[in-house]
Formats: sequence, structure tokens, C-alpha cells
Amino acid sequence: MFQRNCPPRKIFLITFGLVMLVAIEAQAQLGSRETKEWIQNLDRPERIAGLKIDEVLAALKLKPGDNVADIGAGTGAFSLPFAKTVGPSGKVYSVDIDPGLLDYIAQKAKKENLANIQTVKGEFSDPKLPTRDVDLAFFHDVLHHIQNRQAYLKALGTYIKPTGRIALIEMNREDPKTPHRNNPEMLLSKDEVKNWMAAAGFYPVEEFDVFGSPKWFIIYSRR
Repeated sequence: MFQRNCPPRKIFLITFGLVMLVAIEAQAQLGSRETKEWIQNLDRPERIAGLKIDEVLAALKLKPGDNVADIGAGTGAFSLPFAKTVGPSGKVYSVDIDPGLLDYIAQKAKKENLANIQTVKGEFSDPKLPTRDVDLAFFHDVLHHIQNRQAYLKALGTYIKPTGRIALIEMNREDPKTPHRNNPEMLLSKDEVKNWMAAAGFYPVEEFDVFGSPKWFIIYSRR
């Protein structure tokens, strides 16, 4: 609430600042939603089944003791299985920009007695991981929500150990039924991502046909 007799210029500056903050927030994440809506959407049983978690885990070949960054972790659909796979000697960093989702993941981890999950409040251009020793950074239908993708991937690379990998699952922009066909700014091509990854020092090393036409799944590493 503005103070009584507040100078007009001060009111203008405060209002302008609030408007700019809202504008920056809106531009920083594409396709944003409220926390409750995210949870309802991401935890739908049919969506969880479509994630093919077991097949993805098999392709990733995680080992006990690995450190995994689950980027855009959402409701933790992958974070919890990752934590069970890497075991007590490993670590899962569940990264999201939404504090409500991070609280939700922490509650689920507590219920399942998973002490090796650490939630991380990321930023729009930097995951802000608390370590530089990540073995695998994982994205599932997340990169297209990030506006400045190249900058984000470059920042991410600084947290990954020399032998570390980045795994990326994204919707296929060529699929006629892709959910974002009316939002072309949220559709990525393999070539675009390949160029952004190369700028960050990572190159495609494995590709998996887990999802068929709707999604592609590629792992990148340093040469």
C-alpha cells in the first residue's frame, strides 16, 4: 500500500518497477502456470504412465553414487526414481523455479524416506546447483519452457564434471500432434539444440527410440 502524500514521481517509479518485474517474470519462462495447476497436470496417472520411467532409467545407466541434477523437476516424477537408483551414496538435486513444487517434492521424498534428494531453487538463466560435480543433468519436456536456452545450457555446463552427461527428452516439432503446435516458440529442433549444446561444449553421443514419433531422447557429453 502506498503511503499517504507519497510524491507522484515516487509512486510512478514504484509502479513502473512492479510492472517491469512482472514483465521480466512473464518473459523468463514460457508456458508458465500456477503451482496447483502444475501439480494437477504433472501428476495425472496417464501422464506418469507416458513418461516410461523404467525405460528412461535403463537408457541412462545410472550407478550407485552418481550425482544427478533433475532440471525442471516438477512434481518429482523422475527425482524419486533417480534417488532410489543412485542410492544413499548418490545425490539428486531437484531443480525448479517454483518453490511450491520444491516443497511438494520434499514432502514426497520424506514420505518415502529418501534422504538423498536436495531441492534447489533455480533461476531462469542458471540452475544454481550447489556442486560442480554432477554426473548427469536431466531434462524432460523442460528446455522448451526456458526462454534463453543457450545461456542456460552454458551455465549448466559449469556444474557438470568433465566426464558428465546431459540427457534431453523433448517434444518432436515435426510430429503433427505435438501439444505446442500452435506455439512455435516452444518447439525445438534437434539441430537447434545440437548447436546450443556445442556452444556449451557438449555433443550428441547416444539417441534412444523410447517414445517413438512424439518425443526425441538424446544424451550429450564432452569430447
